[in-house]
Amino acid sequence: MRVPVRHIAGHLVWSVHGHTWAVYRIHPGPEARGQESVPGTYNPATVRGELLERVTTLVRSLSGAAPRLFGLCAQVDAAEVVWRMTEGLQQDDGSLQPGARGWVEQLEAALDLLEGQEMHQRTWWLAVPLASENQGLKAVGALWADVADAVGLRAGPVPRAEVLACRDKAAQVEAQLSGGLPYRPARPAEIVWMIQHALHRGLAEPLLSEAVDSPAYGGSVTGGVLRSPSYADLGQARLQEGGIEAPSGRGAAQVPSSPSRRPWPGSRKWWQSGEGGSPLRRRWLQVETGQGTGYQAHLALAECPRAVAAEAADLFAQLEVLDFPVDFTIDLTLVGAEKARQQVQRKKNELVDQADQYGARPAGMPASLPDAAGDLGELDGRLSRTSVEVEVQSVTALHVWAPTASLCDARARALEKLLAGADYRAVRPAGLQTELFLLGLPGAVRAQRLREFAQYQLSEDWAMSGAFTHSEVGDPNGILIGLDLDCGTTRPIMINIADAPKQDASASFGVVGDLGAGKSVLEKLVGSSVVDRGGRAICIDRTPVREWARFAQAAAPGRCQIIDAARAALSIDPLRLFPGPQGRHYALSYLTLQLGIGPMTTHGEVLHHAVEQAAAGPQPSMHRVLEVLDTVAAGESGKRQDAAATLAGLLRVVAGNPLAAMVFDPALAPVRLDGADASDIIVITTSGLTLPPKQVFAHPEMLHQQPLEALIGRAVLYLIAAIARQAAFRDLGRFCAIVTDELYWLTNSAEGTALVHEVLHDGRKHDAGLIAGAHAAEELGPDRGLMAYRALGRTTDRERARSGLEFVGLDPDDADLVRLVTGLSPVGRTERAGEFLLTAPRQNTGRIKVVIPSVQRIASRITTTPGRSVGGALPDGRSEDAVARVSIRKGDLR
Repeated sequence: MRVPVRHIAGHLVWSVHGHTWAVYRIHPGPEARGQESVPGTYNPATVRGELLERVTTLVRSLSGAAPRLFGLCAQVDAAEVVWRMTEGLQQDDGSLQPGARGWVEQLEAALDLLEGQEMHQRTWWLAVPLASENQGLKAVGALWADVADAVGLRAGPVPRAEVLACRDKAAQVEAQLSGGLPYRPARPAEIVWMIQHALHRGLAEPLLSEAVDSPAYGGSVTGGVLRSPSYADLGQARLQEGGIEAPSGRGAAQVPSSPSRRPWPGSRKWWQSGEGGSPLRRRWLQVETGQGTGYQAHLALAECPRAVAAEAADLFAQLEVLDFPVDFTIDLTLVGAEKARQQVQRKKNELVDQADQYGARPAGMPASLPDAAGDLGELDGRLSRTSVEVEVQSVTALHVWAPTASLCDARARALEKLLAGADYRAVRPAGLQTELFLLGLPGAVRAQRLREFAQYQLSEDWAMSGAFTHSEVGDPNGILIGLDLDCGTTRPIMINIADAPKQDASASFGVVGDLGAGKSVLEKLVGSSVVDRGGRAICIDRTPVREWARFAQAAAPGRCQIIDAARAALSIDPLRLFPGPQGRHYALSYLTLQLGIGPMTTHGEVLHHAVEQAAAGPQPSMHRVLEVLDTVAAGESGKRQDAAATLAGLLRVVAGNPLAAMVFDPALAPVRLDGADASDIIVITTSGLTLPPKQVFAHPEMLHQQPLEALIGRAVLYLIAAIARQAAFRDLGRFCAIVTDELYWLTNSAEGTALVHEVLHDGRKHDAGLIAGAHAAEELGPDRGLMAYRALGRTTDRERARSGLEFVGLDPDDADLVRLVTGLSPVGRTERAGEFLLTAPRQNTGRIKVVIPSVQRIASRITTTPGRSVGGALPDGRSEDAVARVSIRKGDLR
């Protein structure tokens, strides 16, 4: 195969056909020259409208040109995904940071899950031909290049002046593109990758991620002429239309019998010999390279519907739902409004002549003529509205591939059926497979025979086809939480909440859904991954079964502390946990809240004195405060004596309650908040603690009448909030997540609400974030809009579903979206468990399926479904439940 590229200088390509192209990458991602916000699969109407306007602007800016758009599916390797999961965790020598050693197990599980899966990343490339005044001389030069190549002579060099002139013309093109979509000039290695990708479809291809950073393949001006490396090795391939697969054990394809051989009577014709039968049934292209043989089928879009609903017009975006990747190449000819109107007028005149001819016939005029006249009238009117309108004449090629001819043929048929369902007709022309393949190479010219497939649309109509539709979900790197359900092939979804503060975004994550929708599984997966990646987690667990405590003990053995309010084993005494004034502040605030006294009263003054004296001793503690009050009651007189005696008596009542033991028992070891390995996860279980009803806080007289357990619960919750705040905010170099499921319990009190408010407002500055779950978006509180990460699970109540849609940034009045949310993770369908709508800081919303990693310590206790076995382990140490999930995804769904 002859490579169409002659020279590459930066993003400029000199082809063997005498043309010069400027190649750009559209939607380049978060790079120096291409930073952009990435939309998700589900976007508000305003976002879709903005994208439509930008695509229309881009097309109109290239009026008079003949650009070519490539939508290529870059192959993604499982190791590449795993590498992105380690970004930001490596030391200078490339090894993982010591605190992230636990992440290795999850990396291995991700590799096991993704190995062998067909994964791809959609990329867009725009090639614009650069006009030249000496196009005739260029054609002669191209002819000479063909002759020189045939006889082994070297093609003529490209002088410096031509290189500079082409760069100036490319700068003009870039000025025209500036008002459209984000782009950057392609790199030489990326342009070469486009050729390599086309040749290696159906095989293991070079990775685009390697080409992005490669300095190879670029030419430079030396001695007044452009010198480029040889690209001949790229053409080491054999193309055969209708090639037949080699039998097992043979390395070469079978060749049909020679036509000169006389067939036996009754035998098949020579063109039907071999296993493939007639060539008309073998409408594919066999591409043989040094890496193996792949099979490609190339379809041309032959007919588009006369009219289509705007919601269903995104033809190219719908290609993503197929369970195999599809490339597309669109060769565009952009005709200005004036010239297009002249063509429309000629067609009108032809229709008038046809109408006169049909009028003389007895059968009369066919029904298609009035329809055609109406279409031309509408087209003429739209072209007359603005002089910047352009007519888009497009030739569209669709490319599918597979390692075997039969699978390739099946995929091509599936694509034809998908398009036919939307009233598009795609054909797979025999004899044109090579021409359609070459159309997908940068620098190649379009064969004249392909012009019969041209479609005619105005710029806005063509823009609605979704050729530039770009959607991603989650973050580019971080924690692998699941797979994209809106993509037919396997597409991993990652989020990186620990990196969000470094990107000037909130690290808080709100999860909303019904009971059993999978909220706690998602929260546990994210929380444990934060710890495995070197961060910390403070979990407030209100469940009677202490599910978070059980999970932490399994997920981080030896690295967790459990603070159990009902079974006190660790102390949260503020005078023992916090040094100096900080400890005195928390102790005094706790005591005034617990005892219900004012700080500016006699009781408040005596209590303040007792706290100061206890804190100044060699062993400060809340128990010591009680001893100081006893001393004051015995040694003082008057009001101070009475106040001290009253306070001591009340404190004894509180200290004698088991729920307050973790505050007043001096024999308990204090919780470690210093960030040591033993406290990577701190779980505070509040089972047994009750809180006063929210309505009593407006009536102080009712608050004093609450049960002792409720008053103790309120005061202890204040200390819990203080511990969580201090543990999360004290180390600015280590991310900390405060995790609380069923947030309504925490926000029912002023103390819990204050904690949530402070973390949401100030967490980013202190490298911390809140991970909260709720049954309705309103339960996340009035500041839920500050959460950058949001997930919406199954919500069967329609009003709550609308509220959840508004929470994730979608239209709450969209009936289709409401139906989607109510149908997530249907009850009784275990294979669909874990479905969510996920929104990340880049405002990209998509539908995902949470996947539990096949790591025994995580999978064994992550679920809470009653009766489900969560402790079973296989001989290799993996959880049966987790392995089942992996096998279902890797087998049944593929």
